[in-house]
Amino acid sequence: MTYSPATAVATDVPPAPVPQDLSGRPWWHALGVFDLETTGVDVETARIVTAHVGLIDMTGRSIVEGAWIADPGIAIPEGAAAVHGYTTERAQAEGRPAGEVVAEVIAAVEAVFARGIPLVIYNAPYDLTVLDREAKRHGLASPVIGNVVDPLVIDKALDTYRKGKRTLEAASELYGVTLSDAHDAGADAIAAGRVAQAIAAKYPDELGVSAEELHRKQVGWCADQAASFQEYMRTKRDPSFTADGRWPHRNGS
Repeated sequence: MTYSPATAVATDVPPAPVPQDLSGRPWWHALGVFDLETTGVDVETARIVTAHVGLIDMTGRSIVEGAWIADPGIAIPEGAAAVHGYTTERAQAEGRPAGEVVAEVIAAVEAVFARGIPLVIYNAPYDLTVLDREAKRHGLASPVIGNVVDPLVIDKALDTYRKGKRTLEAASELYGVTLSDAHDAGADAIAAGRVAQAIAAKYPDELGVSAEELHRKQVGWCADQAASFQEYMRTKRDPSFTADGRWPHRNGS
């Protein structure tokens, strides 16, 4: 099911796969998924190019998919276009005004939280901070954030000393999740949700908590991870290096 209206997450969800009453069910039985592809890596200047907000059921099946393409109003750097495939010309031709897209994405994200469903975002501080800055840029209220599940933070906390990359592609391969179109917002969002479910299956004792408790744990885990990385960088490379450990977003900077 594909939608563009922001209300679809709230109104078009099939009642059977996503029960109205989620009390007492594991947090991973119904998950929202969210991803952005943007013009760059700096959260203060990056603009949204494509976005996906959807829902997956307890089997990882995508049951609602919402996709947006925005004309960001600025030139898309060649490096960013090479990653996600949207050049300035393509975004101008296929995209809608950025302010409209940002408003609808915020409404869709809030609709997931309003249903009591946690939202999976791989490296949440990036996407949520970009969304906040885009809201401010277009004179919109910052999104109201509920319980977030960040597989990057959870994976680092539960398998701290594993060597290798921690990208979504690497995590998908490790946890047996197919990611056939990396850096497509929809493919990345759904894969992140399935990775979260795979991690929950691997670590049932550590993650057998409520969505609220898991959210609180990730706040602490991310702060600890940032502090550890900052110490490493200051010792090995740059004595003045600073790592930001705020999670799941970095508002107020």
